[in-house]
Amino acid sequence: MATDVVIVGGGPVGLYLAAALLQEGVSVRIIEQRAERNIHTRAIGIHPPALDALDQVQLAAAMVQEGVPIRTGLAVSGGRTVGTMSFDGVSAAFPFVLALPQHRTEQLLEDRVLALDSGAIVRGVRVTGLHDDGARAAVVVEPSAGGTGPRDLTASYVVAADGAKSRMRQVLGVPVRTKAYPDHYLMGDFADSGHHGQMAVLYLESGGIVESFPLPAGLRRWVVRLGKPAEAADARRLARLVLQRTGILPDVETNTMLSAFSVRSALARRTVAGRALLIGDAAHEISPIGGQGMNLGWMAARALSPLIRQGLAGEPVEEALKEFEARQWRAAVIARRQSEINMMLGRPLPSPFLQLRNLAIGAAASVPALNRWTARRFTMQQPRAPEGHAR
Repeated sequence: MATDVVIVGGGPVGLYLAAALLQEGVSVRIIEQRAERNIHTRAIGIHPPALDALDQVQLAAAMVQEGVPIRTGLAVSGGRTVGTMSFDGVSAAFPFVLALPQHRTEQLLEDRVLALDSGAIVRGVRVTGLHDDGARAAVVVEPSAGGTGPRDLTASYVVAADGAKSRMRQVLGVPVRTKAYPDHYLMGDFADSGHHGQMAVLYLESGGIVESFPLPAGLRRWVVRLGKPAEAADARRLARLVLQRTGILPDVETNTMLSAFSVRSALARRTVAGRALLIGDAAHEISPIGGQGMNLGWMAARALSPLIRQGLAGEPVEEALKEFEARQWRAAVIARRQSEINMMLGRPLPSPFLQLRNLAIGAAASVPALNRWTARRFTMQQPRAPEGHAR
C-alpha cells in the first residue's frame, strides 16, 4: 500500500498531524497498534499556542465549547491565599488554559481525520521494521492482538508519533537522553465540591504539593505529590491525603479516573533520520507536571506539516528539516526546564523554608509585570521581559 505519509501512532499528536496534512490534500495513513482508544489518559491541559494550532484544523471552537477554560490560578498554603495568577493577558484569542480530558480530545481529532478520509486510520498493527532507500520509505508492520491490516506500507515520509516508549525510535536506532526525578504522584478525578469554581489551585503544603483542576461534567482532578512511588493507585488513600493537606475531602464514591506515576524526562538525540521524523513523546518526553508534553507535540506537528508538503512537492527541505530538528530540541529543553521548576516548587519543605518560599511567590504575584511574564511562560507563550528588566 502506497501513500504520501505514514504516521506511526494514533494519539493526539499523530491525529493532529494527519488532520493538518489531509486538509491540504496529502494522503495519510495512521497505523496504531491499539485496537481501541485508551480512555484512561492523563493529559487535560491545552495551552493557548496549542489552541492556535488546533484552530488551524477547525477544532479549537469545539474543544473550547466542551472544555473548562481556566482563567485564574490560585496558590494556597495553610488555608490562606499566597498569590493569584491571571491568564487574561496571555493570548488575545485564547486567554486561558483549557481543561479537557485527553480521551475526548483524541475523539474530536479522530472524528476530524475520518471526516477528511474515512480510511486514514489503520488499527491493530504494529511496526517491525523500516527500509529507507532515500526516495521512499517502506514500513514493515504485523497485526497486533486482535488486529488485521496491511503487511507493509510505502510512503515519502514516515512520522513516528508513537509515544514515550516509541517502537519506531528503537527501529531507527535513535539514542535517548533520559533523566529521572525524585518526584512521584497519585492523581484521580472526583465530583467537584465547588470550593474554587473554575480556578486551578495549587496547595503548597509542608507535606508536598496538591494540585487541583476543574474538568467538564462537574469533575475535579486532584494530584498529590508522594514521598516514594505508590505501590498501587488507591482512591481512598488519595482522598485521605487531599483531606490531610487541604481540608477538603473528595467523595471516593464519585472517582472516575485514578493513576499513579513517577517522573522522568527523555530527549531523543535525533528527530530527523532520513525520511523518518520523530515528534511528540517519541521525540521528547516531559514531566506531566505543568501539562506541556501534548502541547509541545502539537506545536511541533504544526511546524512540520508545511515542510512535509514542500518535500512532497519536490522542493529541497533538508536544511529546513535540520532547523526544525534544532527548534524542536530547544523547545523541549525549555519545556523540561519549566517542568523542573514546577516540580521543585511542589516538593516538601520544613515550615521556615516553606514560609520563605510562599513569601517569594506572593511577592512575585503582587508585581503585575512579573505576574504577566510568569503567566505567559507557564502557558507556553514566548514570555516578554517584565518592564524594568533587561532582555
